[in-house]
Amino acid sequence: MAHQDYVSRSRTPKKKSNPYQPKHAEVAVGLSLKIKLIALVLLIALPAFAYLLWSIKDIETPTVAEQIEQSQHEENASQLPTPPKEKWQYMEQLKSKEVEVGEYAVVEKGPYKMQCGSFRTRKQAEVMKANIAFSGLSAQISAAKGSSGTWHKVFLGPYEKKRNAEKDKHKLSSNNISTCQIWLWK
Repeated sequence: MAHQDYVSRSRTPKKKSNPYQPKHAEVAVGLSLKIKLIALVLLIALPAFAYLLWSIKDIETPTVAEQIEQSQHEENASQLPTPPKEKWQYMEQLKSKEVEVGEYAVVEKGPYKMQCGSFRTRKQAEVMKANIAFSGLSAQISAAKGSSGTWHKVFLGPYEKKRNAEKDKHKLSSNNISTCQIWLWK
């Protein structure tokens, strides 16, 4: 099939009118209607604004000196009267009351450890220990023999205060290790 050259073809001299586009006369009528509507709104709004400004020109506002003088006059007029005599004696008793301070001793429960995992194989425990080492803490692995076999526990500690263990737990949770629990060291 031969290629046709559409560029060199001449256009058809008569185009059919598009029924979806308005005719030029309708556009001119629409524009003139919009212009008339805007002019009408302006003719109403501008005199209304001018009347508003004219009506508020006579309103007097007090000066700063007048405001200060008025506030001083109000302060003198609004002084509190003397309080009545008290019917009860607890007000006088509270003035001479002394608070007894008890001596309380904070009891430390003991050292804490943070256990981050318990695994069947040593290899899994080593992987957890390496992940903890990447967060900047050092962990230990201990083997515990039970009725179901040997478990390899990954733990950190001992910590003197539970607050220190919580601090390291938050550091590990920010490094996506959120399986740690804090226990008393036994």
